[in-house]
Amino acid sequence: MQKRLEVGQIVNTFGIKGEVKVMPFTDDITRFDDLEKVYVKTKKEEKLYKIQNVRYHKNMVLIKFENIETPEQAELLRNAFLEIDREDAIPLEEGTYYIADLIGMEVYSDDGNKLGIVEDIYNTGANDIYVVKNDLGKQILLPGIKEVIKEVNLDTEKITVHLIPGLI
Repeated sequence: MQKRLEVGQIVNTFGIKGEVKVMPFTDDITRFDDLEKVYVKTKKEEKLYKIQNVRYHKNMVLIKFENIETPEQAELLRNAFLEIDREDAIPLEEGTYYIADLIGMEVYSDDGNKLGIVEDIYNTGANDIYVVKNDLGKQILLPGIKEVIKEVNLDTEKITVHLIPGLI
């Protein structure tokens, strides 16, 4: 299990006061209101920043970090990922999981056949889609619905699924 969770990516600067525009990786973007600090991870470094102010604009999060005062300073953070410590994460409801915890888990059908490993999960709006890659490199797309995803066991890192007719 990862120590930190990604909560967004800086996609641009905003305004003239050094704010950054963040694409959130969370279902509830207002969760940024409760954050005091984030790790900003660029290709070159990883640094802890204190959050001075948060506001929202067109489903994006606008963040003002302490000691980032100009658009030029903010520009250096473009494309960086924002991470938080796991203990700063919002507790999840039972039966929901952080995507970071599901990536890399083995996927088995309910009759015991290994289908592959979770490579990615993306949201279509209606539900999540689990991208499972088998040993031959073939991808299987599984809808994240309770008729298909039967059990997720974080301890054994195993997901059990039911393959409904026509799925693969």
